[in-house]
Amino acid sequence: MTAKDLTVCGAPQGRPASDPLVVQDPEGVRFLQWCLPRLGMRWPGFRKVRKRVYRRLARRIKEIGLPGLAGYRAHLDAHAEEWAVLDGLCRIPISRFYRDRGVIRHLEEEVLPGLGTLALSRNETELGCWSIGCAGGEEPYTLAILWHLGPGRRVPHLGLRILATDIDPESLARARKACYPSSSVKDLPAVYREQAFVPTARGWCLREAYREGVTFVEQDVRRAAPVGPFHLVLCRNVAFTYFDEARQRDVLRTIVARLIPGGALVIGRRESLPPDAVGLEVWSAKFGIYRRSLTP
Repeated sequence: MTAKDLTVCGAPQGRPASDPLVVQDPEGVRFLQWCLPRLGMRWPGFRKVRKRVYRRLARRIKEIGLPGLAGYRAHLDAHAEEWAVLDGLCRIPISRFYRDRGVIRHLEEEVLPGLGTLALSRNETELGCWSIGCAGGEEPYTLAILWHLGPGRRVPHLGLRILATDIDPESLARARKACYPSSSVKDLPAVYREQAFVPTARGWCLREAYREGVTFVEQDVRRAAPVGPFHLVLCRNVAFTYFDEARQRDVLRTIVARLIPGGALVIGRRESLPPDAVGLEVWSAKFGIYRRSLTP
């Protein structure tokens, strides 16, 4: 990856506030490589999104009146409570409807029907799903649209229950409003967009029928998790991208414990599970889908 200079707002002492401080990219890399392990996160996951973090750091540095990253590092050493603020600056919510078309189609055509059959074989009346790091709600609502316009029509007596969790209250508030700009729904097939949304002055607003059964909860998967059990867990581009290996193992144990035997876990296509992961079998290596083993 080619290193580039980037501009960070925040003026050192003696410099006008309007004069931006230019920080060489290696300085930002060194800072992230220093702080991320202390937050239980891993540097490789931040390579492509590091500039987003830089911009947030710049705003924070300016807000508390420090001269630059060196000053902020000293501030962290002196103020333990600032680490929680930094943790928030390192959250990277990237979400849209129908994100990663191939995975979504595989969910619609194979995974959801298969899980529906499994639920019926257990005499269950609903399919339980958990969306981890749901951001503005695009992922769980995509799941609801897929079910109601696809497999759910073939088994109308089988309901869908989706629990969507995220650490950011602002993202969750946006999810509960369920109104999105065109950029968020552009990847959604037109027939789904037309049936599931109403165009309004606020953007594309999801019809009430597709919000039913979707619950949003503020929760940090590193510290807490819903009880379950679940037939399907989506943990895409969250734990297995940004967390260090120890926390990845913790999260994976939490997920597996809440999956029913035969239940599915979906991770990001470019992610991989910890090398010593147990309790799961590959369902689709191509799409990053695993199934909890039917036998211990």
